[in-house]
Formats: sequence, structure tokens, C-alpha cells
Amino acid sequence: MRTWMTTVALACAATVCLPAAGMAQDFEWNGRIDRGDRIEIKGINGEINASYTSGSEVRVSATKEAKKSDPKDVRIEVVEHSGGVTICAVYPDVDGKKNECKPGDDGRLSSSDNDVAVHFTVQVPAGVVLEAKTVNGGVDAGGLQSDVIATTVNGGIKVSTSGLARANTVNGSIQASMGRADWTGDLDFETVNGSITVAMPADVGARVRASTVNGGMESDFPLTIQGKFSNRKMEGTIGGGGRDLNLETVNGSIRLKKSG
Repeated sequence: MRTWMTTVALACAATVCLPAAGMAQDFEWNGRIDRGDRIEIKGINGEINASYTSGSEVRVSATKEAKKSDPKDVRIEVVEHSGGVTICAVYPDVDGKKNECKPGDDGRLSSSDNDVAVHFTVQVPAGVVLEAKTVNGGVDAGGLQSDVIATTVNGGIKVSTSGLARANTVNGSIQASMGRADWTGDLDFETVNGSITVAMPADVGARVRASTVNGGMESDFPLTIQGKFSNRKMEGTIGGGGRDLNLETVNGSIRLKKSG
């Protein structure tokens, strides 16, 4: 069974309590999610921080803050579905287009002239996939025991997990350490303005494609190079080859490390 609870900071005068202007408002949700299903967090302004919990329940809390806009105008919605639970920071509709919280690529989330930041904290049990998405804020997920997908635009990403990791940003660096290397399809780590450091198990086998414009490349793994090698673009294999590992930035260095 899944349960949720919200709490709101109040300012009281006489016998009447109202939310204080600009004051933080708190949100809490906890519930069981099956192993292999996911907890998905969708934000716009604000960071997402995640950590491992030895308990059986996912726990999500959020804090709102703003300098000019009203935190009450941003609601936090919980959507339960067959693949897990999606929790969104839903801002006021923009230009008559309705914002909706839905799983995956469905729904619509946007904001305009609203400085409310919603900071999420997530506790994730083993086996529950974390998908963390924001726009203006970093993602920090440390010590997890499940797969992680992290996406932002303006912010750095730090992930360490015994599972698999995927990470994409635009303005920020990526640091990812993962304990498994049995991904399917492509495994992508991409940014524009920032460095990429990825740590993987020593027995990984993959076809590596890496490129940067302003930065160098390093690898702890022996690489069998295909074609010409440069310090800006490289294609080759590590181990027995196999699935694709793509590392791409413009302004930053790229480093492949061995986990541990």
C-alpha cells in the first residue's frame, strides 16, 4: 500500500493560520514500489538528492522556496501507475497550455516568470529504479543499489550505484560510478559545458565512442583503437567489446575509470 502526506508551514495570527509569504512548504510521501519498477521525480527549478535506504519503502520529501513568486502556486502531484510512481512539481499553466504530471515522456511541465524552487530528497530501497529529471538544478544520487537515470539542463550530476547509471546535462559536469555493466542498447553520458568521469567494473566490455572539443581524454582501461586516435575524438573497444558506451562533451575532459 502506498501512502502520502503533505505538510505546510503556517504563519498564525490570533486563531487564523495562513501560509507565510515566501516561507518553505514541505511535502512528504512514502510507499512501497516493486523491485524493477521506478520512482520518477520531475522538477523544473531545484535540485534532486537521493540516497539508499535499507527499508522497504521509498520516501520522498520536498521543500519549496522563493524570493518573489508564491510557493503555493506550485503544487506537487503523485501519480501511481503500473510501472511505479511519478512525482512532479507542477507550476501554473503557461499561455493557456495545461501542465500535467504523467509518467515518462508523457504530460507537460513548464514554467514562466516563476522563481519557486522545489528541492526533492529521495530515499530509495534496493532494486527500485530512480529516474530524476529537473531543468535548473543538480542531481546527486549517492550509494544507491539500483539503476539510476539522471537528467538536467543547468546543473551537475553525481551518481554512485551498484546498478547501472545514465546521465545527461547541458551546463554541468557528470560524475558516475556504477557496479554493473550489463546494459542493453546504448549507454550515454552527455553534456556540453562540463567534464565527464565514468567509473565502471574492471571486467566491462564495450565499444567506446568519446568526443570533446576543448578538453583531453584518459582511460584506466586498455583500449583497442579503431581508425585514427586523437585527444579530441576516439572510437575503440575495451574488454571484448559489445554494447555501445557514448561519452560526449564540448567544453570539458573525459575520463574512464575502473570502479574501486
